Amino acid sequence: MTEPSPNSQPTEPTLLEDLAGDLALLKDWTLQNPLQALLGVVFLVTLGSFFTIPKLFVNGSQTTLHWALSAWSGGENQSHSSMVPLISLFLVWYHRDEIRKTPKVGSNRGLIYFLAGVFLFVLSARCLQPRMALFSVPFLAYGAVYYLWGARMAKIVLFPCGFLIFMIPFGVVEQATFRLQFVITGIVGFLTNLLGIKINALGTTLTAADGSFNFEIAEGCSGIRSLTAMTMLTAIYSHLTQDRTWKMAVVLCGSAVFAIIGNAGRIFTVVLVARFYDPNFAAGIYHDYSGYLFFPFALAAMIGFSKLVNIDFHKAVTPIPAPQGPTPDGPHQDGKVKTYDY
Repeated sequence: MTEPSPNSQPTEPTLLEDLAGDLALLKDWTLQNPLQALLGVVFLVTLGSFFTIPKLFVNGSQTTLHWALSAWSGGENQSHSSMVPLISLFLVWYHRDEIRKTPKVGSNRGLIYFLAGVFLFVLSARCLQPRMALFSVPFLAYGAVYYLWGARMAKIVLFPCGFLIFMIPFGVVEQATFRLQFVITGIVGFLTNLLGIKINALGTTLTAADGSFNFEIAEGCSGIRSLTAMTMLTAIYSHLTQDRTWKMAVVLCGSAVFAIIGNAGRIFTVVLVARFYDPNFAAGIYHDYSGYLFFPFALAAMIGFSKLVNIDFHKAVTPIPAPQGPTPDGPHQDGKVKTYDY
């Protein structure tokens, strides 16, 4: 039998081995804490029954889950919401090392958050507001973790639980985003005229001065879909990269600006293609596929702003002290002068 080399490096466990280890830890915890494990199952059953059994909405024809699936598939603006639970689970998995190492001691304070979620769900049933029922999910999940495993575990899953808010369809605020169309029009008009391309920007319309093309900035080019998608991406990015809560908040507050930059950059390229190549191609095929350009512009703005937030301005402006030691013509500490041959 060969002995491992003393210089050999330990291999990283595969994903399946990692998952098997997690399941083993869960099994050990269950055997050591049977009552808490039973309560965890009760929480899961309660959560599932809340959203899959009672038909409360749309004249008593839909459960909360049915309503949510219909809302998510009812239009492209809400399609991102269906991915939120999976992203939330990924964020929990991302923190798996912290979760393994954290002491797990239950706390009755978790019942406060869990009961708040129950209250929100009951209120949604009373007011027939399915969005409020979805809003109860983060409270139920966070409260259950807090109650079963304590404050330290709850702190780790706080963001993944809070991220579940993005499950709520925000179609009700679509009308409030129409002003973004005017902002995009103004920015593109300014940029094109800055380059010497004469464009008349009026309302949500971009018209070439020579009449060669005319574009209308539709809601899909600047509305709730891009704004919500960028807010989600910014929230994930700031959570994974920022080391201070205030930095996360500042970067997240810039998500609307990142969305505007992304949309303005995209429309700006459409105008350039129309001006220098072909208006019909720009308004047709290029416009249809130019949506992918939103993300490079928006993500570049997000990353650049994040780096700006993380600059240590105090360190940047602090003068570097002069090196201590002799100068070519200066005295040493002993008062003697040393000469140098060059």
